[in-house]
Amino acid sequence: MKEEILNEEIVEDTIESTTMEDVKEKIEEKFASLEEEYKLHMEGKVLDAENRAKESEDKFLRTHADFENIKKRLEREKYQAIDYASEKFAKDLLSTIDTLEMALQSANMDAPAEELLPKLKEGIELTLKNLINSFEKNNISAVESDEFDPEHHNAVMQVNSDDHEHGAIVQVLQKGYKLKDRLLRPAMVSICQK
Repeated sequence: MKEEILNEEIVEDTIESTTMEDVKEKIEEKFASLEEEYKLHMEGKVLDAENRAKESEDKFLRTHADFENIKKRLEREKYQAIDYASEKFAKDLLSTIDTLEMALQSANMDAPAEELLPKLKEGIELTLKNLINSFEKNNISAVESDEFDPEHHNAVMQVNSDDHEHGAIVQVLQKGYKLKDRLLRPAMVSICQK
């Protein structure tokens, strides 16, 4: 109990001896100290936010640069693919050129016509076979000419025929061809007119 009384006296003496000016000064010191602490804390947060923003910007710029590089590479590859799209077909046609050259060489031989004609015929048949094989490898096929189809046939003339029905194909004047399902050239045909 004695201690409590002593403490109260000390506090009362302290309060009586402290003036408003001292209290105001201590509050201002405490406020300045807190303000400085807060300022340092906020500067740290701002620096942290700036660093994260720089990292994000760097990542964005790198990603954008990668995207642009990929875009340019794909564009270059696209044009190369277009430029060399017919390479496979061209390679397949080389054997046809070879057989035509051999047929031409055999035509220039000094041989009687009886020997030359069968060789030329054989060369032409071999060339045609090579060409048809090249077409098949590259999905090029002849247009079917069983029934007249205006999407695949071009009727260039009409003829009378007792052997055919009206509007039926009488004769194929020029074969038509298609690449897969796309028409390359319609077949030129004559149709029956009754």
